[in-house]
Amino acid sequence: MSKLQRFFIALLKPIILGVTVAAILLVFIPEFRQGSGINITWFQKESKAPERESYFGALTRSAPSVVNIYSISMDNRNALRGGVSERTNLGSGVVMTEDGHLLTCYHVIKDADLIYVTLQDSRRLEARIVGFDRITDLAVLKVDAENLPVMPQVERTDLRVGDVVIAIGNPLNLGQTFTQGIVSRMGRNGLANYFDYIQTDAVLNQGNSGGALVDSNGFLMGITNAEFKRIDQNRRVITSVDGVNFAVPYELAKRVMDEIIMSGTVIRGELGFEVSLADDGSSMVITEVFRNGGAARAGLRENDILLSINGISLSDAEKALAFVADSTPGTELTLEVMRNNQLIVMSVVVGAVAS
Repeated sequence: MSKLQRFFIALLKPIILGVTVAAILLVFIPEFRQGSGINITWFQKESKAPERESYFGALTRSAPSVVNIYSISMDNRNALRGGVSERTNLGSGVVMTEDGHLLTCYHVIKDADLIYVTLQDSRRLEARIVGFDRITDLAVLKVDAENLPVMPQVERTDLRVGDVVIAIGNPLNLGQTFTQGIVSRMGRNGLANYFDYIQTDAVLNQGNSGGALVDSNGFLMGITNAEFKRIDQNRRVITSVDGVNFAVPYELAKRVMDEIIMSGTVIRGELGFEVSLADDGSSMVITEVFRNGGAARAGLRENDILLSINGISLSDAEKALAFVADSTPGTELTLEVMRNNQLIVMSVVVGAVAS
């Protein structure tokens, strides 16, 4: 073989090899046929964050419906000196209906001369009071606006101890803030004679009152209330109780709102007494009988042990007291009580208490 032949063979080998490699690349990497070239990231190891638990979806659905509330009242105590001071109270509220009804706490807007609501889309609206209920510390406001974000709601929450909940509000006027916790107690917390609060360890501060307590899907579970105080053995108020906060259950808040919208107030039945759980935790003891009330006229006494109301056992105190509250004033109810180890049955006429 001549030198010239060897030269051409040596020249053709890399050419043939290059063409072969190019053909393979064109077959197996279509991007080369489109002229897009090689992406440098192909040679880098792909880095992707692992999936994490998140409440982003729940908050995306519910957070726009929670508003900031600023209630302004004029203090005229120094009017004779020519001074009128302006006081602003901070709170939160929840958009409940498309036509602009909001729920908040009564203490947030109590004695207010002006009420302003700030939505999360920065709209600022003036609100008026439709009505309120002192017993549940709830109030209904109305704003005139369109395209309001309504809080997701379910007819029955079926909330359980241990469920994860998120409190949404405007604590300390820091802007919308979320705190997460679990439901630590449902029922029999002794805070009210007509209903029981949801107890949770989700942190609440001044400004959270009237905000939303939602579940991990973003549905409304209750209206938060940051005003509850604990009293120590010396009757001094403990202003901070870590891990103990409360909310009005959604089902009750919705009933109160509907009644206020319909009639402007909430009328409840009452029998004219107060009860507390006995030391043994198995019965309810009459702690006070109101003078001139239906219970007093029927002969009920302090320290009587209340067994049932209209056949409803007091083993379910919440259900029995709710039954009384929902009874029409003027209705007769039957009480079974134990006094000095003797069973006594009496009829009591339901009275009325307005919000």
